[in-house]
Amino acid sequence: MSSKDNRPVYTIATAAELLGVHPRTLRLYEAAGLVKPARRNNRRIYSNNDLRWIRCIRYLIHEQGLNQEGIRRLLALMPCWEIRGCPPEQYQNCEARRDRTTPCWAIASMTCRQEQKCHTCDVYLRARERLLDESELRRMDEQAPELP
Repeated sequence: MSSKDNRPVYTIATAAELLGVHPRTLRLYEAAGLVKPARRNNRRIYSNNDLRWIRCIRYLIHEQGLNQEGIRRLLALMPCWEIRGCPPEQYQNCEARRDRTTPCWAIASMTCRQEQKCHTCDVYLRARERLLDESELRRMDEQAPELP
C-alpha cells in the first residue's frame, strides 16, 4: 500500500459511483463507525484505501453474511493500543480499551487523535488485512474494477 493510496481524492459522489453504491450507503457506513473518510471543508473525501476498505465491508456483508453491527464488533476487538505500541500509562486510560464494542476510530474522545487523524492511522489502514485472509483479499481485489 503506497502513500498515494492513502491520499484523499474522491468526493462522496465519485466514491459511490466507483463502488457502485448510493452515497447514502457510504454515509450509513460512516454513521455505523465502519469507515472514517478524511474531511475537507466539512466534505467527505475518500482515498483509494477507503474504497478498498468499503469493498471489504460489502464483501463481509454480502458474501460472508455479517451485518454492520457484527463488523463493528469485530473491529472493536482489534487492540489498537498494541498495534500502535502505546505506552501502558496511555492505554490504561484508553477509551477503546474500556469500550470493546466500537472501533477506536469511531470513539470521539480518543486521546491519540491529538497526534494523528484516524484516516491515516495504521489501525484504520490495516483493518481489512486483519479481518480477511490473504486468499480472500486477493480474490476480492481481482474481482473489483481497477481504481484510477
